[in-house]
Amino acid sequence: MSKDYGEFSLEGALDTGSLAPAAPERELERALGQHIRSLRRQHDLSIADLAAAAGISSGMLSKIENGGISPSLATLQAISAALQVPLSSLFASFEERLDCSYVPAGGGVTIDRRGTKVGHIYQLLGHVLRGDMIVEPYLIELSKDAMAYTGFQHAGIEFIYMLDGGVRYRHGTESYQLNAGDSLLFDSGALHGPEELLGGEARYLSIIVYPRG
Repeated sequence: MSKDYGEFSLEGALDTGSLAPAAPERELERALGQHIRSLRRQHDLSIADLAAAAGISSGMLSKIENGGISPSLATLQAISAALQVPLSSLFASFEERLDCSYVPAGGGVTIDRRGTKVGHIYQLLGHVLRGDMIVEPYLIELSKDAMAYTGFQHAGIEFIYMLDGGVRYRHGTESYQLNAGDSLLFDSGALHGPEELLGGEARYLSIIVYPRG
């Protein structure tokens, strides 16, 4: 027997893990697939044409358009590039706010950031499509021959968490030695970036937050 607490019940809590009301069923895959199909037809492309341009199989594209699978971020980026539209536009027909972005291991999208130098690899680990703030989580890998670059400067704040190796990281007029387990939170409006690699390769998480628009 459930016990009522206002509009909620413990029976409902057993189903949802919370006293919060259950969320409506999401239909992201279906809306996404329908929009991709619409864009493909606007470009007068067959399934085979778009699949070849995106580097995926026709069968996979067909399943995506039918809402049968949840495509990875990398696959969606390939499709958006083939259609010559922004990645975010693929979600234009899905009005529900998306608060979850899942990227499996190794599934991040490699990004060329402005000012990126030799030996710097940036993988975008997720995306937020709506809301007042933009969050960009990156996995950054520096090879042993990575060039120093301290000229990054952009709006918002940035959080860095060292995973492996070590770097000397400059922010404004200050320089910080970061080893595995260390973190740094700073105003990214000041010039910043890794100025020296300490030892061999290094990896760290970089999360950038700034206002949309």
